[in-house]
Amino acid sequence: MAVSNCADREKVKADLSRCGRAADICWFIIVPFALMGIISDAANITLGLEPMSWFLLTIATFLAGIFFRIGWAVSWYLNTNK
Repeated sequence: MAVSNCADREKVKADLSRCGRAADICWFIIVPFALMGIISDAANITLGLEPMSWFLLTIATFLAGIFFRIGWAVSWYLNTNK
């Protein structure tokens, strides 16, 4: 029975900094997406995308940040509990 790469403890432990960095980047990208949606909706203009599209990008980035943070938490847990 083959074991996937996701089940390898050492690989998951090594992803600690990568998952943390990706989560931080997602959190920094959320703010401009939300501001673009708010400004676009308030001014009733299109800033590249419709306001609803900016809000959907904000939600998608927020969910990606949560998934990366969960990966970071699992990596941190495996590193602290030897």
